Amino acid sequence: MDAKQRIQDLMNERQWSEYRLAIASGLSQSTVANIFNRNTTPSVSTLESICEGFGITLAQFFAEGDFVELTKEQKKMFEEWASLSKSQKEVLQQLIIVMKEPNS
Repeated sequence: MDAKQRIQDLMNERQWSEYRLAIASGLSQSTVANIFNRNTTPSVSTLESICEGFGITLAQFFAEGDFVELTKEQKKMFEEWASLSKSQKEVLQQLIIVMKEPNS
């Protein structure tokens, strides 16, 4: 797996800039920029910080296919989701869509 491409894919999914990734992961802008501009391979500790910024685990970062290991936060959200009615789930899905829209 190409770590640089995986990071770029995750940034694209979230519509994040390099700056946003740096802020979310607690890394310097130069560290993030070097991954893309100088073709630097991120260290494990840098990848851990990036994953934390994305709210995923290293296992999720490297997962291919349908395997997904949930973080504690994701497990809690899933448990809460499971207790909602169908109409509550629909309302929450719409809220999430609206929250993800730019300038929301």
